[in-house]
Amino acid sequence: MTEAADLRNTLIDRFLRKAGWPPAGRTALAEDCSFRRYERISRPGGKAVLMDAPPGLEDVRPFLTMAAKLRAGGYSAPEIFATDVENGFLLLEDLGDATYTKALAAGADETNLYTLAMDLLGDLHGRPTTELLAGLPLYDDALMRRELLVFIEWYVPAVLPEPLPDHAVTAFLDAWTQPFIACHQVPQHLVLRDYHVDNLMVLADRPGVAACGLLDFQDAVIGPVTYDIVSLLQDSRRDVDQTMAAQLIADYGHRFPDIAGDQFDRSFKILGAQRALKVLGIFTRQSRSLGNHQLLAHIPRIWRYLDSNLQTPQLAPVNDWLTAYLPVANRIQPEILT
Repeated sequence: MTEAADLRNTLIDRFLRKAGWPPAGRTALAEDCSFRRYERISRPGGKAVLMDAPPGLEDVRPFLTMAAKLRAGGYSAPEIFATDVENGFLLLEDLGDATYTKALAAGADETNLYTLAMDLLGDLHGRPTTELLAGLPLYDDALMRRELLVFIEWYVPAVLPEPLPDHAVTAFLDAWTQPFIACHQVPQHLVLRDYHVDNLMVLADRPGVAACGLLDFQDAVIGPVTYDIVSLLQDSRRDVDQTMAAQLIADYGHRFPDIAGDQFDRSFKILGAQRALKVLGIFTRQSRSLGNHQLLAHIPRIWRYLDSNLQTPQLAPVNDWLTAYLPVANRIQPEILT
């Protein structure tokens, strides 16, 4: 263990003792695509989850703010047992092990789980926005462009033999000008950002939409109501039944009678393309910078979603750019560097 890691471990032990939880009962949990780590903490009569979010790399305050808002609305975000904002530690309610991912692998009904997740979004997007959205940043064009640069900076160099010229990068960002206008032609509300099966929990003993637990929401923003639906139904990590997905999308669109169905569909596909490109970059970065190579196996699926989304006419400039600068032969899983 390095000196820095040893110091961090000492701080964790001190935090847990102060909170009344024995540091000896620590078990590592799955990591995510960030610098946060999670551990299960056990003591007689109960369990909790430690979030370790190193300051300078992560900030626990947005998680605390959003958890309070969601819990106030009756949603199943984890209760906060103890906090150390300065050192980046939170002690959270343990919502168990039944993620949607594990439940589906064990044979749970896909339609029932996805319908519940969509019902939660419908309930959320039907709420008044004043308190729920107060203080949240906008998911605006500038943020979406910054996310797209992850694709340019990580995925593209991993699959092309030569760097892109500067004018090509400018052309790529310019190609998104009209799509971004179109994707915002739906209601703007809370966007949780990482709304997919790894971050949703089955809580069968809770009523209504509270039966769907929420784990990851610290990056919440104000943006198109279609974004979290993309995260859920074009999941980078698993194949979703597309007949079911189409029905859920159609049903959800009916919640917004003031907008045309084609506006909703356009927004979904544009955001689907933007998210797919972003995730291609994120998964490549995880491999190249952190040695987390298993995510690369999902890249063929991401390209399938992307190819489908690119058929919408508003994305023609983006499709043209990809044709010019990223030939089909280069739309591959990046090589693992050792």
